[in-house]
Amino acid sequence: MVHEHINIDQIFSLSALRSDNWRHLLGVSRKWVSGKVDMAEVKESFTKLEPMEMLHAYPGPKLVAKLSKDLVEERKDAFTALVARISFSILTRYYKEDPNEWSLNPEDGHGDSFNSAGVHRPYFEVLIVAPDRVHNVERNVQALLSQRQKDDDFIYEPLVVHTFQDAFCAVAVNNNICAVAIFDGFDFTSRLPVPQLNRTMGELHIHADEDHIGLQLASVIAEYRPELDLYLMSDQRPQDITEDPRSVCLKRVLYAVEEPTELHYAILEGVRDRYETPFFDNLKKYAHRPISTFHALPIARGKSVFKSDWIRDMGEFYGKNLFMAESSATTGGLDSLLEPTGNIKKAQQKAARAFGADHSFFVTNGTSTSNKMVLMAVAKPGDIFIVDRNCHKSHHYGAVLGGLYPYYVEAYPMKEYSMYGAVPLLAIKKALLNLRAEGKLDRVRAVDMTNCTFDGHVYNTRRVMEECLAIKPDLVFLWDEAWFGFAHFSPFLRPRTAMGAAANIEKWMRTPEALQAYEAQQAELGQQASDEVLLNTRLIPDPRQIRLRVYQTHSTHKSMSAIRQGSMVLVKDVDFVQIEPQLHEAVFTHATTSPNQQLIASMDVARRQMELEGYGLVSNAIQIALDIRHQIKTHPLISKYFKVLGADDMIPAEFRQSGFKDFLAPGTNWSDAAVSIRDDEFFLDPTRITLVCGTAGYDGTQFKTLLADEFNIQVNKTSRNSVLFQSNINNTRSDVAQLMRVLLELATRADNELAHAGAEGLKRFEERVVSLMTDVPDLPNFSHFHDEYRSDIGGKPSVEGDIRTAFFKSWDTSNNEYVGLFSEECDKRLKEGPPMVSAKLVIPYPPGFPIMVPGQVISQEIIDFMRKLDVKEVHGYDSSLGLQLLKLK
Repeated sequence: MVHEHINIDQIFSLSALRSDNWRHLLGVSRKWVSGKVDMAEVKESFTKLEPMEMLHAYPGPKLVAKLSKDLVEERKDAFTALVARISFSILTRYYKEDPNEWSLNPEDGHGDSFNSAGVHRPYFEVLIVAPDRVHNVERNVQALLSQRQKDDDFIYEPLVVHTFQDAFCAVAVNNNICAVAIFDGFDFTSRLPVPQLNRTMGELHIHADEDHIGLQLASVIAEYRPELDLYLMSDQRPQDITEDPRSVCLKRVLYAVEEPTELHYAILEGVRDRYETPFFDNLKKYAHRPISTFHALPIARGKSVFKSDWIRDMGEFYGKNLFMAESSATTGGLDSLLEPTGNIKKAQQKAARAFGADHSFFVTNGTSTSNKMVLMAVAKPGDIFIVDRNCHKSHHYGAVLGGLYPYYVEAYPMKEYSMYGAVPLLAIKKALLNLRAEGKLDRVRAVDMTNCTFDGHVYNTRRVMEECLAIKPDLVFLWDEAWFGFAHFSPFLRPRTAMGAAANIEKWMRTPEALQAYEAQQAELGQQASDEVLLNTRLIPDPRQIRLRVYQTHSTHKSMSAIRQGSMVLVKDVDFVQIEPQLHEAVFTHATTSPNQQLIASMDVARRQMELEGYGLVSNAIQIALDIRHQIKTHPLISKYFKVLGADDMIPAEFRQSGFKDFLAPGTNWSDAAVSIRDDEFFLDPTRITLVCGTAGYDGTQFKTLLADEFNIQVNKTSRNSVLFQSNINNTRSDVAQLMRVLLELATRADNELAHAGAEGLKRFEERVVSLMTDVPDLPNFSHFHDEYRSDIGGKPSVEGDIRTAFFKSWDTSNNEYVGLFSEECDKRLKEGPPMVSAKLVIPYPPGFPIMVPGQVISQEIIDFMRKLDVKEVHGYDSSLGLQLLKLK
């Protein structure tokens, strides 16, 4: 069907709507040819496409004008043939490869600017923002196009718009744009309706700066898509432009009357800088050099594989280049990951730029290792760090290895789905204030949180850091963003990443308003504000005292095109000069001395891809997730048995201050989501889709196995009554169609089985659903460390504990004892003592969080939870032996 009321500011849906509406126009035009519809219906469908096409270089004014002419002259066959060609070219992206797709007559060609001799040259588009003076614009465009050469590394086509708002919509909707050339003198307001954009600009107080509209547009685009190269074509004096702080976002300033050659070469150089992959480029060259290897890596060059009678199939499966590019050498065009000085160093610098960090470090052992590296670098034995009890086990083991004292804070529970949310800011502030009251604030080194959580809960990272810095200005923050690395390339999610929030805090600190706000709050609070007042106040830090120290780890392989175990550490730390030697020692401690070359290269290439097309890929992943949510919710049979949890299911109302309910709530659009991202304590990552399957009678593990074994569909994780899907940059609309087909088949199967089950069968099904959805165990909170592993002050039990001592004590078997989970002794000790103290990290999967850590006293609620567990995988627990406990003195 054709979509009604399409506006050019429908950012997430417009790409899908575009191809859908071209296909719809093709269907209508074919009916026109056969006499089934009249021209008015064709004209209506064609008219709906025109606003969308002004944001794309292809098919361009020439082909659109030809369509209009054919339509007016009722040349049905010619109109339909051209619509078919354009529609198919958009769908297949042939216009990026074949110059004939741009021609009125395909036999005529499009000049010499496209691929030749089988050499692929990447295609991109240059947005030109200029006043609506047809002759001047056309002359400038033709002058620019005339500069293109056969030997250019890339192919580009210009796209011209004439207003501030149209330019923003083009940048937001058109994923092909890699550079923007801005000519002064254009208008601000679009001639087309942009209600969502108007609302957002009003809330952000963006109004036309008539005297400097070019710089204003550049600064807005840079905020929205920082990866784009921006060029200002102006007749102002250069010093007048550079005196404006907004000019920092410009790649180059050129006189508008100058020869366009400079703009052409500047555009190509800017894209080439992002396209360059220092390590991967050198690895390809290395692979094609004649090299004799006398080092300990027999598969290097592949001779031991390809000349073998017995393992040649491995070479045939993986291909020649994998082995030609293997080496244990760090010279000859390669580099050392442990102490990079050449192309790995350059690759890491490019990654830092891409992700908005000051420094970046590649890690080939996964983010489990990245987390331990950071903790070892920033803290010393005896330091306290505030950490989510439900974080990944690498943080707990980092505390063990580093002798750190974890102060566990609890995420809010989601009992009905057997999962946890995220840690409320109130709990983090309370921990800091309690430690200050106990005289331990000087020992608190870091706040360590998971953002986003496994199930998609995203923190308001800026608010968390600002309020914590108001209590302790030199806190280090470690944000484990293993699942969230892609978010930097979404302008909506970027502010909630660690690096995005740190950049915003850094910018805020430099403004006079920052100090004014701090001093105004201090005058209001007074010198002796109680902890209760501080807990209930949105604290503002002193910008003069802040030491901004932020570390972000992410699993590049989890959300980008990197090989498994590829991870990065991103750093924005004003005191990094002191930490850098320690981080290097941490790298030496944890990283392998034999890193995989292909893994390093894949991180280099993943960075390139995200800088050049990450915005479009992430936007598509979000749109696919929203499509899945919508189709499940609106399908009458699928929604009878399955449900996708929305933000209102996953995040309590008290943490959604904006009132945002769900992406699919009636009347909700991207501007509502933008307000929620800005204001709410927690936001739900739209790409993470929690599907409740318990209502269909399946537990999470059972449903995951069914999808994998019977339908070849793999999912991310499970809970007692749900599975987690995650859309990513690899997914297509075909994947959505397959998932919907499978869910419909399973819903139909359930419907048919229940129709023939009889009263007894229906009763068993209902009991099964109740068991999965209602009769769920309470989620246990962290109890406390036993006093042997605490350092109490003044008789008040400490929350933090010495997890390292407890962990290694269990290595001496004489310190261990075992108690059966269902034994009478277990019940007796819970009631009468002595307390049972865990010797292990005990982690049931699902839900995947530790319910015990070494040195923790085991509580009644923990035992109740374990006894109700019906999962097969529990790390740290052997049912044949029982609970492994530490003997007490």
